[in-house]
Amino acid sequence: MHKSFGDVVALDGCTFGVERGSMLGFLGPNGAGKTTAMRSIFGLMRPDSGEVTWDGQPIGLDQRRHFGYMPEQRGLYPKMKVHDQLTYLGRLRGMSTKAAVAAADHWLERFGLSDRATDPLEALSHGNQQRVQLAAALIHDPELLVLDEPFSGLDPIASETMSDILREQAASGKAVVFSSHQLDLVEDLCEEVAIINKGVIVVEGTVRDLKDAAPIRHLELEVDGDATALLDSLDGIRSIESDGARHHLVIEAGTDVRGLLVRAQDAGRIRHFSYTAPSLSDLFREAVR
Repeated sequence: MHKSFGDVVALDGCTFGVERGSMLGFLGPNGAGKTTAMRSIFGLMRPDSGEVTWDGQPIGLDQRRHFGYMPEQRGLYPKMKVHDQLTYLGRLRGMSTKAAVAAADHWLERFGLSDRATDPLEALSHGNQQRVQLAAALIHDPELLVLDEPFSGLDPIASETMSDILREQAASGKAVVFSSHQLDLVEDLCEEVAIINKGVIVVEGTVRDLKDAAPIRHLELEVDGDATALLDSLDGIRSIESDGARHHLVIEAGTDVRGLLVRAQDAGRIRHFSYTAPSLSDLFREAVR
């Protein structure tokens, strides 16, 4: 897709996909085009060129009725009672009154908000409003969930509840797309990610494959005594950070560390050694730098 606002290019050939039964972390720095892309799925933003498809077909009103959307900005009525609001939104999605009431009951209980059902939304905390916002996206049992920063402002307990529900939705066969700046959380939840920068998808794939293909690795080493000579013998070092006897190195992925380990072990000086792939945060920084 392509989308510009005057001289500002929001999407510049942005293309990505998500399968049913999977969860995609849609990542990027502020202003990268995430929200524009998400809004395009629902027709809230019309691309200048390109199209959004579902099951290989252009998306129309009938398809969107089976989608759930959670915007970053609050999209609910602040003075309306929580249960009434969820029921009303379910009815707008084509549900019968009985089905909408039952679904509202279910999701308020699932989020631990049954006792707040008759409260106006504005009386709830930020985290609880966020839960109601997700309930509104789920009320009609959508095939696709698109969530813009659903974890923003949540405490650890609320984040855990949100994570559990998203896992359940994907496991039940739904397609889930969500954006977040909490990359450790995305890494824990998602098998696949797409990273957008300046309107272009710069990285897309499974987290495991992206880590395996990354050009760097992390090496942590702790030895007795001065490690200078030991570290000087290692090629491919990008950076070293030391904290007393503990040294953290970023090295080239092709660097052979076996000789270093053997020398450290033979000297009887090694206390700690770890060699790991980069984190999703590392991949993100490399992609958007």
